[in-house]
Amino acid sequence: MSKELIAIFLGGGIGSVLRYCVQMALHERIIPYSFPWATFTVNILGSFLIGLFYSLSARFNLSTEVRMLLTTGLCGGFTTFSTFSNDGLIMIKQGFYGMFILYTLLSIILGITAAFAGGACGRYI
Repeated sequence: MSKELIAIFLGGGIGSVLRYCVQMALHERIIPYSFPWATFTVNILGSFLIGLFYSLSARFNLSTEVRMLLTTGLCGGFTTFSTFSNDGLIMIKQGFYGMFILYTLLSIILGITAAFAGGACGRYI
């Protein structure tokens, strides 16, 4: 097995556990489920982190393995497009069309903005 695959595997596991921890903290302890806050939070935070990690990777010439661990592994395991899609489908099925549109637009706009902001932070750290 290549070093890159091991790095992605490790990062993905860590990212998935972190995503689960955010879900537990937000939905089961703090915020009752009325909006997919956990999915929204991890996707926006993950967008920021991937921008940051790519920027830092280029700036500090990080190895391919470290870059893959942080981006494809950690951010890939942490963020979740499939849950985002399922949450949207649930909102549509329940007739929450306005909430679906708001969730989708905010996720896309803030996700791209967060990735941009993460990249900018990585250039100036």
